[in-house]
Amino acid sequence: EVVKERCTKLSASGLVYRHYGEEVIRNIYPTLTDKEVELVKKKMYNSFMEAIDAIDTGVEQAPEGTELVYKESTGLSRRVGRLNPRWNEDPQPDVDERFEQASALCGEDFLQILSQIVESDLPARAFVEEAVLKRKEIDPSGEIIKFESGGMPWKSHLYDLESEYKIDPLIKFVLYTDQAGMWRVQAVTVKGQAFENRLSLPEEWRGVRDEDLTKISGIEGCKFCHAAGFIGGNETCEGALKMAQAALAQNSKVE
Repeated sequence: EVVKERCTKLSASGLVYRHYGEEVIRNIYPTLTDKEVELVKKKMYNSFMEAIDAIDTGVEQAPEGTELVYKESTGLSRRVGRLNPRWNEDPQPDVDERFEQASALCGEDFLQILSQIVESDLPARAFVEEAVLKRKEIDPSGEIIKFESGGMPWKSHLYDLESEYKIDPLIKFVLYTDQAGMWRVQAVTVKGQAFENRLSLPEEWRGVRDEDLTKISGIEGCKFCHAAGFIGGNETCEGALKMAQAALAQNSKVE
């Protein structure tokens, strides 16, 4: 997986964040260590500021000649844009009042994402790191990791840690339990992609459930395999692990 150079240039907002972002983060979360502040600043740019820079400096979301398959109108820039007075709005609103509304909207979004990163994402990193370092205790291939429970954010940490520890081969599957106690086996997506998996569950499993899936796979306790092959379920951790191992084994035969 190749990490591409950033496509964006800094807008006015990006420049302000570059020079004052660290100070803002420290003021809101004064107990963070230097390393944590650096990590949070980077994640805030990737999750929030870069899109603002890209839109403000005219960077298209898709390569030239590629048509977006759907339009997204709920982002911050669109919501701020809707606060601009309409051409036929009568009477015309107070633009200073609208500016204050836009400023408050931006600040609220900034704080929501910052709190998500600091209060949820950051604590999860230690658990992901532990799973990565113990991956060969789960499977000798090193391509499967296990969390004791699900629900925590792990993807961005996994990509960062793979780069930091120079993981090779890359991790293909993650095991964890859902809220109902079912063990899940989830494929890791290609970095930068939302739906392309590094390795999916076997095609013949997809869309099959329960006893039918157990029969096809030869693995006891199977509950389901999503039609897109990105996630499956099993009654036990051992069963979920066998599902991941079977996917790796099948891929090895193909190669």
